[in-house]
Amino acid sequence: MTARPPGVVLAGLDIGGSAIKAGLADIDDGLLLGGLHSVPTPQPATPDAVIAACADLAKTLDADGPVGVGMPSVIQRGIVRTAANIDPAWIGCEGARRMSEALARPVVLLNDADAAGLAEMRWGAGRNTSGVVIMLTFGTGIGTALFNDGVLLPNTELGHLTLRGMDAEHWASARVRTAEKLDFAHWVERVNDYLAEMHRLFWPDVFILGGAVSARFAEFGPLLRSAAELRPAHFAGQAGVLGAALAASGHGMARRS
Repeated sequence: MTARPPGVVLAGLDIGGSAIKAGLADIDDGLLLGGLHSVPTPQPATPDAVIAACADLAKTLDADGPVGVGMPSVIQRGIVRTAANIDPAWIGCEGARRMSEALARPVVLLNDADAAGLAEMRWGAGRNTSGVVIMLTFGTGIGTALFNDGVLLPNTELGHLTLRGMDAEHWASARVRTAEKLDFAHWVERVNDYLAEMHRLFWPDVFILGGAVSARFAEFGPLLRSAAELRPAHFAGQAGVLGAALAASGHGMARRS
């Protein structure tokens, strides 16, 4: 293995509806080493196709030890219970076991937004923050991670609450903004509706807004409105990979297969 900065280095993968990202993380300092690697998510995104793509990506990462994998699903004890923006054949799949066999190393499987939230709470926008914090990731869908005094309640999936008669992510995700060619002013009107409903139900102290779109927070942030404090994610599109690597170390509520 090549020389690296001091610290424990583990691999993280982040399975999204359009791309699978991978990278190495120094989990002592929250540093992404060597940038992100990515491939398009196979279509259809069946277990066989996605697991094969993850195995190929993992081969490009110069690290031993367990691997963390975030995916847009509810994960219970390594079993995939839902499938948002991936093939429904995932439902009921022993994802952690199958990933571990394909990668030939232990795998921790967890919800992708939970992974992003772990990274932000450990090193980023939520560091040293008490009270109720909700991490929101705006991408192909809307992912959510709910923390109370730094403790994760996993698998919240609050992007699927009903808003305007549909799943909230079908109204206010970053994919919808792109598909409907919404400028930030019109998209943020929808995001504000979503924030208001989330606040009505959960009364968070802080919202952390993540996903790749958060890199443009300076453009749309002044248009946001919420009774809770609003913070841009520190890691933007890197949070899922960093948090998955952190989960592989045993941090948080993830379980190793």
